[in-house]
Amino acid sequence: MASSDGPHTVDGVTVTPPGVVCRAVTASGIGNVTEWYDFGVYAYLETTIQVVFLPPGTAGGPIITAGLFAASFLARPFGGLFFGPLADRIGRTKTLATTMLLMALATFGIGVLPTYASIGLAAPMLLLLCRLLQGFSTGGEYAGAMTFVAEYAPDRRRGFLASFLEFGTITGYLLGAAVVTVLQTVLGEDSPELLSWGWRIPFLLALPMGMIGLYLRYRLEETPAFSQLSESSEEQGKQSFREFFRAAARYGWRPVLVCGGLVIVFNVTNYTLTTVVPTYLTETLGEYGAPTLTTTTSHVLQIILFLVLLAIVPVLGKLADRVGRKPIILTGCVMLVVLALPAFLLLRTGSIPGVLGGLLLLGVTMVCFNATMPSTLPSLFSTGVRYGSLAITFNIAVSVFGGTTSVIVEGLIALTGLLVMPAVYLMLAAVVGLVAVRYLREPGRQPLPGSGPAAASDEEARELARARG
Repeated sequence: MASSDGPHTVDGVTVTPPGVVCRAVTASGIGNVTEWYDFGVYAYLETTIQVVFLPPGTAGGPIITAGLFAASFLARPFGGLFFGPLADRIGRTKTLATTMLLMALATFGIGVLPTYASIGLAAPMLLLLCRLLQGFSTGGEYAGAMTFVAEYAPDRRRGFLASFLEFGTITGYLLGAAVVTVLQTVLGEDSPELLSWGWRIPFLLALPMGMIGLYLRYRLEETPAFSQLSESSEEQGKQSFREFFRAAARYGWRPVLVCGGLVIVFNVTNYTLTTVVPTYLTETLGEYGAPTLTTTTSHVLQIILFLVLLAIVPVLGKLADRVGRKPIILTGCVMLVVLALPAFLLLRTGSIPGVLGGLLLLGVTMVCFNATMPSTLPSLFSTGVRYGSLAITFNIAVSVFGGTTSVIVEGLIALTGLLVMPAVYLMLAAVVGLVAVRYLREPGRQPLPGSGPAAASDEEARELARARG
């Protein structure tokens, strides 16, 4: 038996002590912080980026900068296709260290790029390259972080522990929004200082954040589930990409389709709140004669919302370990059908109380997915193909539906002239989620497919062993 200070086995049950699990969650979560920090920084600096990287007076400048943002979604499926099967060959730790390093370097790279004034059209081309590298690394990052935490977490606490990945997501977005808001307040939104050097600061901060994450990840051992698989299979670590897809195909299409449906409802809600709503409140409403908010007011209200969600995520994650994942996901889907329209009617008022009320309605539906998906999605796939299957399915669904949310919604509004079209799109996504939940097997308090039971202590392990007979 191994030392009780690290993962070990008691009566056939894997024991991962709380200290080890805490380090695993922290090391995984910091990748989410870095990813969504970049997301928030780019979103809030989009106008500044347009001025810095495009020729003065460029027609369609906002569309081009939005396109540069969306470019990362084109690369995500390729990152999933590369890093996912690779991690099922060589292990989770090495792969996640690589994605962390690439993500930090790509974000830092944006901060040191020459501007259009310095090198002309080469500037937006280099920005595009950095965005593609960010997307490629992200394609292996989030699915890997979910897999890593799920494989480390004890069965009875997986929902609570995995929910901290989304705690990291919200923290990263808040951090990006806060840094940019402070910069814009101190230097001025369109000041020469912000345009010359101030905009670089948020991107440069990504490198030290990434180095901290890299250090934490290199200190961790491989997950117990993958280590057990490697020990039991001489071929583990040697399988080709073709053999990976052959192995994944043996499990059929059901987990892939269920995963895709859950990812759609999760990410359409997520990207509606983080990409559609800010523009909706400050620009879209005004184009149709409705009252709008100032950029600063919109930012502050969103920061308030995400602070509230930070407090709710771990609470719902813990509840999921008691009542199961399905009831909470189902609640989120039903709430989305019922509350999406009232939420956007409140947003249309343009008043601070009305907008905050609408944001909260959308937020409480999204948090049902934030708290449960990181523990639910990895449970759909077996250990030998988990990282790869999840990375590929997740990133294709995100790229096709999540990354296009703002484009589709803006197109629907322009086509119909109806400011409630974002609510209609959310309700359609909720229907997809309801279908996926219908075919989801409850994963709460159960071992991951292809793995034995996991406990947090020797006593709990003995209890589980006795229950198994």
